[in-house]
Amino acid sequence: MTNKLLIFSFLLFTIFSFAQDVNLDTFATGFNNPVNIQNAGDDRLFIVEQGGVIKVVDASGNTNTTPFLNINSVVGSSGNEQGLLGLAFHPDYATNGFFFVNYTNNSGNTVIARYSVSANPDIADANSAQILLTINQPFSNHNGGSVVFGPDGYLYIGMGDGGSGGDPNNNAQNGNSLLGKILRIEVGAASTYSIPTDNPFVGDTSTLDEVWAIGVRNPWKFSFDRDNGDLWIGDVGQNAIEEIDHVTGTGAGLNYGWRCYEGNATFNTSGCGGASNYTMPVAQYNQGGTPYKCAITGGFVYRGSLYPDFTGLYFFADYCSNEIGTVDPNNGNQITLNNGFSGNLSCFGEDVNGELYVAGLSNGIIYKIKDDTLGLNDQALLNNISISPNPAKDTVFIKSESGKFEITNIKAFNIIGSEILNVNTNSVTKYQLDLQKLKKGIYFLKIQLNNSESVVKKLIIK
Repeated sequence: MTNKLLIFSFLLFTIFSFAQDVNLDTFATGFNNPVNIQNAGDDRLFIVEQGGVIKVVDASGNTNTTPFLNINSVVGSSGNEQGLLGLAFHPDYATNGFFFVNYTNNSGNTVIARYSVSANPDIADANSAQILLTINQPFSNHNGGSVVFGPDGYLYIGMGDGGSGGDPNNNAQNGNSLLGKILRIEVGAASTYSIPTDNPFVGDTSTLDEVWAIGVRNPWKFSFDRDNGDLWIGDVGQNAIEEIDHVTGTGAGLNYGWRCYEGNATFNTSGCGGASNYTMPVAQYNQGGTPYKCAITGGFVYRGSLYPDFTGLYFFADYCSNEIGTVDPNNGNQITLNNGFSGNLSCFGEDVNGELYVAGLSNGIIYKIKDDTLGLNDQALLNNISISPNPAKDTVFIKSESGKFEITNIKAFNIIGSEILNVNTNSVTKYQLDLQKLKKGIYFLKIQLNNSESVVKKLIIK
């Protein structure tokens, strides 16, 4: 415990001394090609390894010795983009114990399967598999891989265009192929799936009933904004452009343009309509450059509580440059890139509180995303707010030393970012905070002031 405390204190000093907008804290290590991070509505994280294993990590970053699920015998991962790629917990998982996976089998084809948890909540029943859907893959790459429950309770599936290069079979624009699409199906206790009656192409003989959206190349991760339900897609480009698609709501029946368009530039317009027939990306960036960019990793809109400056920003990364980018929908979808990271960033994840994580494929590390500038953008303001004693035991006093600022709210977070205390203080210059219900350890106090600013102070309870 002492060594962990010293390491954390060193990291804290480093972070506060060399702040940048986005930084990463190591949360858990030792994974083999992590490609998906999920939560099941509690404080655990589930890490999907490409070879066919899902592992459980607790709130402190400790990995369970026994995997949650090991299906490497049925998972084919001979190609770089094959393997166990997606995991989604049923919205009623706490009641029915169902979860869904997306993997390529030993023939290289995509499989969507349902499994059940066992009596042990940390271990799945590996014999409970129900294969719902198998989709033939003509090539080994561009498998998509995401399975995500939407705000409507239906399961959305991201399918790449079938691979090779340039979509040689024109799958993405062919409505009678499931490739190059976002699919939407209804799943439940049955061993099969059904088609939601409001799927946009039901009854249209030119397009399969499962299809929700058309014209994606390789949607390497998509997500729904937990605040408003909007759909965000990171779609990997061909030779020049990486694109980010964002639509209000879930975007029924849209055509995102591939292979007619790569980003908002023409690619192969044979048989295509004009640009107005397609939904163009809200943001894009070019491949190449320094550091070299090659493939987008889609992420999430930040809806956590720790970092208010991040609220509403969409996070993504580039696999080659290891840059973490944000898109600001409230500022013309402006892209901001943050570099200096490593590990080939392969996926993002949300915990139950909306805090964000990102995984390094090549180094096997799960990082927690943080805003180093939180509360530090005005050093004078930071110095004006004091907390004492620190370390504390039963109570701590939070004080505006000059009396210029009033304290309106105090929130306490533990070191993994979970909010454990929220107190409205009714605009005072000094407040005595009761700590008796908190355990010993390190906490962060986010102190909201009446000038709409906030500061963050570290507190140690002994």
